[in-house]
Amino acid sequence: MLKLRLLLLVLVLGVTFVNAQPLIKITGVIKDDLKNPLPKVTVTVLGQNQSTISDESGAYSIYSSTRFFTLKYTLLGYKPVLQEIKRDKEGRIVQDISMISNINELEQVTITTRQNQLSNSSIINVSDVAAMPSASGNFEVILKTLPGVSTNNELSSQYSVRGGSFDENLIYVNDVEISRPVLIRNGQQEGLSFINSDLLSGAKFSAGGFEARYGDKLSSVLDVRYDKPDSSQAILNLGLQGGAFSSRILNKSSYLLAGIRYKNNTSVLNRQDTKGSYAPNFTDVQVVYHYTFSNKLTLGLLGNFNSGIFKLIPESRETQFGTLSTLLRLDTEYSGQEIDDYQTAGGAATVSYFPKANLVIKWINSYFSTLERERIDVEGRYVFNEVNNDFASGGFGTIKTNKGVGGYINYARNNLESHTFSSEIKADQDFGNHVFSWGLRFERKDYQDNLNEYGLIDSAGYILERGIQNFYQDNNISVKNKLAIQYYTAYAQDSYRVSAHSELLLGVRANYNSLSRQLLLSPRLLLAYRPLSNNKIFRFTAGVYQQAPDYRSIRDFNGILNKGQQAQRSYNSSIGLDYAFDGLGTRLKFVSELYFKYQDRLIPYMMDNVRVKYLARAEAKGYTYGADFSIGGEFVKDLLSYFRVSFMKANQDILNDGLGYLKRPTDQRVNFSVYFQDRLLNSPTYKVHLSMLYGSRLPVGAPLVQRYSADFNIPAYKRVDVGFSKDFLDDAGMRKPRFLDKYFSSFSAYLEVFNLLNINNTVSYLWLKDIDNVQYAIPNYLTGRQLNLKFIIKFKNSK
Repeated sequence: MLKLRLLLLVLVLGVTFVNAQPLIKITGVIKDDLKNPLPKVTVTVLGQNQSTISDESGAYSIYSSTRFFTLKYTLLGYKPVLQEIKRDKEGRIVQDISMISNINELEQVTITTRQNQLSNSSIINVSDVAAMPSASGNFEVILKTLPGVSTNNELSSQYSVRGGSFDENLIYVNDVEISRPVLIRNGQQEGLSFINSDLLSGAKFSAGGFEARYGDKLSSVLDVRYDKPDSSQAILNLGLQGGAFSSRILNKSSYLLAGIRYKNNTSVLNRQDTKGSYAPNFTDVQVVYHYTFSNKLTLGLLGNFNSGIFKLIPESRETQFGTLSTLLRLDTEYSGQEIDDYQTAGGAATVSYFPKANLVIKWINSYFSTLERERIDVEGRYVFNEVNNDFASGGFGTIKTNKGVGGYINYARNNLESHTFSSEIKADQDFGNHVFSWGLRFERKDYQDNLNEYGLIDSAGYILERGIQNFYQDNNISVKNKLAIQYYTAYAQDSYRVSAHSELLLGVRANYNSLSRQLLLSPRLLLAYRPLSNNKIFRFTAGVYQQAPDYRSIRDFNGILNKGQQAQRSYNSSIGLDYAFDGLGTRLKFVSELYFKYQDRLIPYMMDNVRVKYLARAEAKGYTYGADFSIGGEFVKDLLSYFRVSFMKANQDILNDGLGYLKRPTDQRVNFSVYFQDRLLNSPTYKVHLSMLYGSRLPVGAPLVQRYSADFNIPAYKRVDVGFSKDFLDDAGMRKPRFLDKYFSSFSAYLEVFNLLNINNTVSYLWLKDIDNVQYAIPNYLTGRQLNLKFIIKFKNSK
């Protein structure tokens, strides 16, 4: 640990010029104007890198490094409170606060903030994103530690929720539904996700049972906010995998958020089995602008451009696998290259109108355009051997038996162009004990798809006995598709305060689309009850969720469209408990939920890395049930840690195949995650951030089978990432470098070790046959152990 400290100290010049800083502890209780405690209030010391959140009883504690400072209390739906503090000396003070609701933020007051238990969503601690060690660097890494979410690929921003596919998740940014690329098939080809963590002000996530105001997907909702900043600020993020710069500019009647990001994960990909020249480059630019014309009219603008290119000139590959008794090795030589690229551009404009004190109306218009291309021309020549695994024989590591030689070809010239336009109007109105919400939305999606690809695997077929069939695998697709779909949706919901301790939300969505021409009705119910003890919340949800067909689900393996496909449907129910209590020296929160989903009109699919391939002409019914548990708290001051475990079973029965129920591709029975943070006892400015993930094995089917199968498994996913950080301007330290303290509000260095235990996790398989016509699954491994260094620098707030 001493070496680690010396390494971090050497990274910054001028650390010898330090001065002592006073330290003041502020505690108190925050209540609303009716004297009820307010949880989840953000308390910030302006001009310092210090913030906290009030607990379920409204209590908070925070530190200041100066004797003269200003505290800011913020909560969506309530007027911000600024409290100026002046002290003659260090010590402790008590500062209780009363906050008044803001009628111009009616939507957030009534739905998000006013007894947040009604939304059945988890509030994400966005400050954890920067510190969490992650090979991808994307915001979604924090989702993979939440209950109900499973994953088996650290390079991908895709995630599965409670047995659903990647395509069943909704993402909103400032009320705008976000469109994502379609073709990208592998985690290493994915670049920067849409969400810019440096611009975030808040996020919440629902793993099911979400209300009618959210769209027509089967699994989950991620609702992200880029809201008004506390002050103007600039943030610089530099690391071995890229960098980012963001700026927040606050004016009297407007604010601007802008960020640019660059990512190059060559250093990570170079550790994979396939050796060659990797050139993955990803860039993202995002802008948010908000202007207040008056207390009745505001305008919000969102713009984004995201570009990625993945280029690989493969040279060779060596993969060893097998058992203790049988060790196999695949050696491959390559020629050719692969180039995949995509560009996404789009934006949205939101007009918010407050005609009277209890009513808000929003008009949201958005447009996104995406161009995706795959250029693959790769030929491989391989030798498949059994290796001597006997130490006593003296020939350990030498070739024991040749299992075959052969080659394969992958060729693709695929282009997909998609355009999405939507226009939506929605309103929320407060009628005392009732809050009524409604919305109307029109959406049009246009697709132009040119598919031209083929592949061939010849596993030593020339020496097989005559009459043996299926010694090679091939596919040949040449299709041009053009499709336009219009969606018309409406929703209405009523949030009703039944009593002082319970609330009921009833809602319904209606959906009609020009493809399936179905009128879909989806009723939904949420009931929340808080007992007199005020430290427990019971929730019950029930509802119907229907996902209308889209281009991804109606395109089969051969590129042919099934335009007669019907909407997928899921009947969901859940019961949950949130329980806050004191233990282990801190305030802990225990969250649990049991759920059951019955589904019909399902479109079965198979997995190709992180690409979903639908059996577009098949239909299935299925069921998913499980339980999610998590517990967390600040075991160390201002550092949140949590543990979660999820159990699940997801089965489906493809109609008329005669096989009955089989496992769904996302049937990951057990998921366990830990995110733990700590400080060094003698040096509290040094922190440790530990992330551990475990996901049990996933079912997968072998090729050359003319039906869906789940008779093979990808091994359990096991991963440990650890990060060490030091903020040279941390308020926990009594001494700060004068130079840094003059220009920066935070100057943090991070040393991260990805895949600390160097576990070979499998993401997919390459299937080959030997000379005896026996089929083998050669694993495609994910990333190995890797070091990363990064800096996150926050400049002094502008006045």
